[in-house]
Amino acid sequence: MFYCHVSTPVGALLLAGDGTSLRLVAFPKGPHPQKPEAGWERSEAPFRDALRQLEGYFAGELRRFDLPLAPEGTAFQQTVWRALQTIPYGETLSYGGLARRIGRPSASRAVGAANGRNPIPIIIPCHRVIGAGGSLTGFGGGLSTKRKLLELEGALPGSLWSVASRAVDRGAERTRA
Repeated sequence: MFYCHVSTPVGALLLAGDGTSLRLVAFPKGPHPQKPEAGWERSEAPFRDALRQLEGYFAGELRRFDLPLAPEGTAFQQTVWRALQTIPYGETLSYGGLARRIGRPSASRAVGAANGRNPIPIIIPCHRVIGAGGSLTGFGGGLSTKRKLLELEGALPGSLWSVASRAVDRGAERTRA
């Protein structure tokens, strides 16, 4: 396994992979800190595309990641993680909504547990899942990180980023009209 650290606007991230696929994005600090495991080799070379795409995402220029991913989990977790990737940039979905999306409407708690086990946050956008009433709930990088990611995407009603991006969008629509 290879790994590297990257500095981002939401703090340091640990990336790990097998040289072909990304397997882990983790927060070395915060509620559930993660460190490289014994035997992992430090190298940025396997992560060039991931680093470039993360930079584009945090610059507000990239809305969808296109990377080979290999998250490890149960069949149910894999189903949830694939469904997370269908939540568009700038939008949120409740745990119940995600459970309905995968055809398991009574499994919102299990969906929440699978969401919490996502080994590739940000790229597999588990931060886009919120509580039924719109509340921000659990995130491996902490709720302040989740809030920053949603603000970056303009997904929080009333956030300065959200208001500014909608104003720009309205201006662009007027220009096209």
